[in-house]
Amino acid sequence: MGKLRDHIRTLVQLLFAALTNGYAAGFAKGSIYKGESKLLCVPGLNCYSCPGALGSCPIGSFQAVITSRTNKFTLYVIGFFLLFGALFGRLVCGWLCPFGLVQDLLHKIPFPKKLRRLPGDRFLKYLKYLILVGFVIVLPLTVLDLVGQGQPWFCKYICPSGTLFAGIPLIASNPPLRAALGWLFTWKSAILVGLLVLSMAVYRPFCRYLCPLGAIYGWFNPIALYRFRIDTAKCTRCGACQRACKLDIPVWETPNSTECIRCGDCRRACPHGAVCTVNPVQKGRKSCT
Repeated sequence: MGKLRDHIRTLVQLLFAALTNGYAAGFAKGSIYKGESKLLCVPGLNCYSCPGALGSCPIGSFQAVITSRTNKFTLYVIGFFLLFGALFGRLVCGWLCPFGLVQDLLHKIPFPKKLRRLPGDRFLKYLKYLILVGFVIVLPLTVLDLVGQGQPWFCKYICPSGTLFAGIPLIASNPPLRAALGWLFTWKSAILVGLLVLSMAVYRPFCRYLCPLGAIYGWFNPIALYRFRIDTAKCTRCGACQRACKLDIPVWETPNSTECIRCGDCRRACPHGAVCTVNPVQKGRKSCT
């Protein structure tokens, strides 16, 4: 039972990835599912062009709207961000994102030296906000072609999830696409390979430094319905929570850090049961069960 509890998050990640990318015929035929469920977003970074994808990525959907000639704002996607952010914050990153699962699994591979953080971490963690503002919003809105249409800059030039789950499977099953490969695929493949290798040494480098979706959800961590509190009567500030945290967050100081993905390692590691979840039914009282 203890081993199952330790792996419950991985099981949820695997099940959700299978559920949202369950169109097996797409992988077999090298085609993209275009059914009605593609009109709906899924919470994590899940590429629309993945052959198995049954839903759409909220970042990709947002860019698809603001880059069009007729629409520059999307109430649905903004509402989606607000809903999942207000309910869960970055719990989505820790439990429901397929690319987060890939990084988790890679970090389990032995590596000569595991790093708690990269040099310059205090500055690098703000890159995801620059990418959100620059590549997700500003560039798609301002750099237009001759007919007044923008490009999905983040999806096209950065997103490693799209390269891994969409680009590589489609190219592998479509010879004409392989013949048309150019510098862009080489560039995105280099980003992907770099992050995959780095994931073996540093826990979730993409989530920490580059993911615009994580940046959005992170803003909600302090106010989300699901959030942490510290029972100050129990906490001895021993630092066990921070040592257990793969993101090196001082949980006893900032239990609702914008970097926290709600993996729960800190709660399991606390010897005093001082890391609690807020229970709104009990009017804000601590609930450590």
